Amino acid sequence: MKWSRKIPKLTVVGAGPGDTDLITLKGIKALQSADVVLFDALVNTDLLEYASEAEQIFVGKRKGCYAYSQDQINELIVSRAGSHGHVVRLKGGDPFVFGRGAEEMEYASKYGVETSFVPGISSSLAVPGYQNIPLTKRGSSESFWVITGTTKDHKISGDVALAARSTATVVILMGMSKLGEIVSLFKQEGKQDLPVAIIQNGTTPQEKVGVGTVSTIESIVNEQNLTNPAIIVLGEVVKHRQQILELQHKINVEPSFVAAS
Repeated sequence: MKWSRKIPKLTVVGAGPGDTDLITLKGIKALQSADVVLFDALVNTDLLEYASEAEQIFVGKRKGCYAYSQDQINELIVSRAGSHGHVVRLKGGDPFVFGRGAEEMEYASKYGVETSFVPGISSSLAVPGYQNIPLTKRGSSESFWVITGTTKDHKISGDVALAARSTATVVILMGMSKLGEIVSLFKQEGKQDLPVAIIQNGTTPQEKVGVGTVSTIESIVNEQNLTNPAIIVLGEVVKHRQQILELQHKINVEPSFVAAS
């Protein structure tokens, strides 16, 4: 292998949840200085225009089909850092929220590659927010859980059952394949009427939203053909979305300006 004279460097960058405007300025600067970009499936590829001179390699997965295994990605980071210099690992959302960013930085560091991290806006926060669903709201929710729906063993996370017992807002990523098990756990806690929102392709033009309750959400998913990539939000805060829609409708029907007192 021909090694570059540049210092081997890895920057793990959060691309945000999908809307290209939601990447940070620091993330854009990292892309502009990249020699190689390794990007995932949930990254909006329009962001690659910021690294038009860099080698661009897709390393993501779709529906269980891997372009590269995680071990191969780790090795690719080290080899490209050695041969090219600055590698940007571009990941959807925030790479430290179920993104394996920490694992890749740890691996690269073992081989003498300088590492740095650029946070991204997590889909767990931004996607509900785009639909006017706050994760906390005075009088409705004092805290929130963010949980992976599916563990590395392809089982539902045990934390879902714990979260179902709390009064917190619960956000579940990668949980659509476990939706039946999730609603069952909440029903066991007597929360059949708890509001639920499922948001597919959040913050993008392809966004789809289904809103119901623990008892109705599975039928709504079937009716609207909701599927991955999507997040599941369970909690009283989901009602805020409808409240805002009703207020906006009222303003549009009866235009008026009322000054805040």
